Amino acid sequence: MKFDFFKETTPHLIGVDISSSAVKMVELSSLAKGKYRLEAYSMSPLPKDAIVDGNVMNLDMVVDAIKIAWKLLSSREKRSALALPSSAVISKKVIMQAGMREDDMEAQVEGEANQYIPFSLDEVNLDFQIIGPATNSPDEVEVIIAAARKEKIEDRVAAAEGAGLKVSVMDVETYATEAAYTLVASQLPNAGKGQTVMIIDIGAQGMHINVMHDDKSVYTREQTFGGAQLTQEIQRRFGLSAEEAEIAKRKGGLPDSYDAEVLQPFVQCLATEVARALQFFTSSTQYNRVDHLVLAGGCAAISGVDILVQEQAQVNTVVANPFHEMTVSNKIKQQQVSIDAPSLLIACGLAMRGVD
Repeated sequence: MKFDFFKETTPHLIGVDISSSAVKMVELSSLAKGKYRLEAYSMSPLPKDAIVDGNVMNLDMVVDAIKIAWKLLSSREKRSALALPSSAVISKKVIMQAGMREDDMEAQVEGEANQYIPFSLDEVNLDFQIIGPATNSPDEVEVIIAAARKEKIEDRVAAAEGAGLKVSVMDVETYATEAAYTLVASQLPNAGKGQTVMIIDIGAQGMHINVMHDDKSVYTREQTFGGAQLTQEIQRRFGLSAEEAEIAKRKGGLPDSYDAEVLQPFVQCLATEVARALQFFTSSTQYNRVDHLVLAGGCAAISGVDILVQEQAQVNTVVANPFHEMTVSNKIKQQQVSIDAPSLLIACGLAMRGVD
């Protein structure tokens, strides 16, 4: 069965990012080609262990968080785009003959998929997209095939539908990040053209690394380091519950010693992890340098984190804001958007699937 990982656009829809720590929603409208307006966004925290390693472990908790996020969004729109974590999707580039009929291409895709998917094709949803002409061969094209187990998709669809939404698109987090990067690129010199840019999305449980070279993804990797480590340290140091620590981390109200004794050591650790990711990339690929670092995720909103990362990595560093050139609805507080923007990269990339 095909599933629309690659379908370009659908009617207007809400981008819904279900991460390990929160449900994030973004609604955009189109002003002109490539120009968007941010209509609304919302975030609703998820209890610990509702999502583990990208899997829905407690459906009711996820449904409740989606309901709250949708209510906060105040949107009448029910159609939504969701994404699977990259770890739940197997993708592979293959070379095929140019000019094939779609039926023939589908048959060949199934044949190719049979070779590299470790389970029966009855258990997966498949999709494919022609990327462009194959290098050095005008008669062939590069095709990317994506496959995901049906149960992974069905769990997320069930959560969204349980909250009253209709799922129009199921994307992949990596592709949603790449879509949002087209908006973030304008924060970089020459919009990142011809340059190597490492996007580091630091979530609660892990760092998702995606390297773009001249606007094409050339490398992805995951590292186990995230904001949950800061939450745990706040719990331990100040005797708070996980929920209290999470609220205090976001809204403040911790003792004066928090900044020097807890936050700064964490940010230092984060900068070291980024420098390590950078070194691993340059030593294990054909690319021997990175021109820019783009920080995303909740941890990117920590004041001064970009400066510390830039000092340690010795690479120009910016905090991702996909909305920085957008018109913003007057219902939204502009100052709050710039704080929340780095966390909304995937949700924004998903919302872009519904606007042309």
